[in-house]
Amino acid sequence: MALAALGFSWSISRVSLYRHRPLIFCISKVGSSSSSSSSSCSVVVESSSFVEEKGTENASHLIGNRDGDSQAPRWKKLSSVELGIRSSMISKPARMVLNALKKKGHEVYLVGGCVRDLILKRTPKDFDIITSAELKQVRNTFLRCEVIGRRFPICHVHVDETMIEVSSFSTSGRNSFGGLRNNVKRPPGCSERDYMRWKNCLKRDFTVNGLFFDPYAKIIYDYVGGMEDIKKAKVRTVIPANLSFVEDCARILRAFRVASRLGFRFTKEIALSLRVLSRSVLKLDKGRILMEVNYMLAFGSGEASLRLLWRFGLLELLLPFQASYFVSQHFKRRDKGSNLLLSLFASLDKVVAPDRPCHSSLWLAILAFHKALVDKPRDPLVVAAISLALHSGGSLLEAIEIARGINQPHDSIYMELRESPVLHSKLAMRDEVIDLAASIKDVLLKMASAHYVSQAMGMYPQAPRTDLVFVTEALLQRTCSIFDCVRRGMERGTVSRQLKIDYDSLSSGSLKEVRRTLARIVFDTVYPKKSQERS
Repeated sequence: MALAALGFSWSISRVSLYRHRPLIFCISKVGSSSSSSSSSCSVVVESSSFVEEKGTENASHLIGNRDGDSQAPRWKKLSSVELGIRSSMISKPARMVLNALKKKGHEVYLVGGCVRDLILKRTPKDFDIITSAELKQVRNTFLRCEVIGRRFPICHVHVDETMIEVSSFSTSGRNSFGGLRNNVKRPPGCSERDYMRWKNCLKRDFTVNGLFFDPYAKIIYDYVGGMEDIKKAKVRTVIPANLSFVEDCARILRAFRVASRLGFRFTKEIALSLRVLSRSVLKLDKGRILMEVNYMLAFGSGEASLRLLWRFGLLELLLPFQASYFVSQHFKRRDKGSNLLLSLFASLDKVVAPDRPCHSSLWLAILAFHKALVDKPRDPLVVAAISLALHSGGSLLEAIEIARGINQPHDSIYMELRESPVLHSKLAMRDEVIDLAASIKDVLLKMASAHYVSQAMGMYPQAPRTDLVFVTEALLQRTCSIFDCVRRGMERGTVSRQLKIDYDSLSSGSLKEVRRTLARIVFDTVYPKKSQERS
C-alpha cells in the first residue's frame, strides 16, 4: 500500500539526483503540503508494514540495486536468533543497564553500530542503548549516571570501569533543519512503537547504523534498508549524502571510519559528496577532529583509513606531512601497493582492535617516527636498536649489542631504510640512535606547528593547503616523552623479554606500555616474520 506520508514540496531537479532515496530529504525549499506548483512533487513511502524475515538468507528477494531503484526500503523485522546473535555477545555492563531499565517498565533497545557489528560477528567498540524512558528517569535509575550535552543530551551510565551511552526517544536526534524530520507524519496503520523507532532511524547517519535490536523479543528492526546494505557491504546515508554531510560534516569522517573498519564501499552518491564537501571538515572543532582521527587509527583499521583518506583527498587536509610522502612516492589514489607508512599501520592493526584500542600517543608516535625516517633514511640496525631501547625503557648499551648481533635480513623494499658503512663502533651507533630520537621529537613539534603544517605540501602547488593542527599540547608532550628514555648514557640495563600487551595500560596511555608496543610494531615491520622464517 503506497502512503503519501510527507506533506512537503520538493524541487524536481534535486529529486532527480536521488530517485533511489524517496524517504527524505532532497529539499530546495520547504513549501506547504497544499502547494500545486508544477515544479514540485510529493514523496511517497512505499509501505509501513513489516516484512518478517528469519535471517538474511531469507531476505534475498528484498535486496536489489537501490542506486537505480525508486522504491523505498521495505520495513523489516528479523530474528536475532536466526542471525546467530546470542545474549552472551552483549557485554555484561550493557546487559545490566538494559535489565535495570526493562525492570522499570521502559522499552529498551541496542542501537547503532553495535547491532551492525553483532550481525557481522564482530566485537562492538561499545554498546549504545536507546529507551522510551526520559533522561531524568534514566538518571534516577543508576547511582553513577550523568546527563551530558545540551543540544543532543544523553546519559552516561557507569558500570564498574565501563561507560554505557543511553539516549531517549524523546530527546535524541534533534537536527539543525528546524525540526523538519521531527514533523514527518505517522503513516496510516503504523503502530506507535513502529513510528517512534522509524522517526529515530530517519535522524541517523548511515543505514547500517539505523538498526534496532530488542534483546528480549530477539527482534532486529530495520526501517531504512540497513540489512540490505550490510549484505552488499555498502555505506549509505539515511538521507541524501549531500544534505546529510551539510547537516553534520562530522559524518564525513564517520563515513571513512565505518568504511575502513568494515571494509565496506561507499555508494556513488556518498563518493561524489565526499569529494565536493571534504573541506567542510575544517569547520569542526579540533577536539572532534582528533577524536575521529583516533577512531580511525587506534582501533584496528589504521592502514585502511589512511588508504581511504588518501583516495578521497582528505589526507592532505588532516595529515599533510603523510600526504606529501604519498605524493613523493608516486602513490596513486587507488594504489593497492604498500609503503613503509602503510606497513607500520598494518603492524599496528594486528595488535589493536575495536575492543582493545591504543592510546592516541602511539599512532602519533608512529607518524612522527616514519616522518623522521623519510627526512633522513637510517640504517635498519639503528632502527632495531632504538626499538630495543624503547622496549627496555632506555637500556641503550644492551639494545645496541643485541642489534649489532642481528644477522637476519631486513625488509629491503623501503627507501627509508639505508645501510650505512660507518657504523663500526658502538659509540657511532649510539650517536645515530640518539640523533634519530631527537629527529622524531623535532617532527612532533612540527606536526603541532600551524606554520610547518601549512608548508607540508609546499612542493606541490596544486595541492590544497591547510594549517589545521588538531594535536593538543598535552598529547604532544605525552608523545615526546616516549622518546625521552633514549639518552646519551651507555649504562647497562636489561632489555625486557615481555611480549604480552597490557591493553588496559595501552589504552590509558601508560608510557611503559606505549613504548613497548611501539618498539614491537617498528621492529616487526623492519624485520618481518616472513624474513625471519626465510633466514
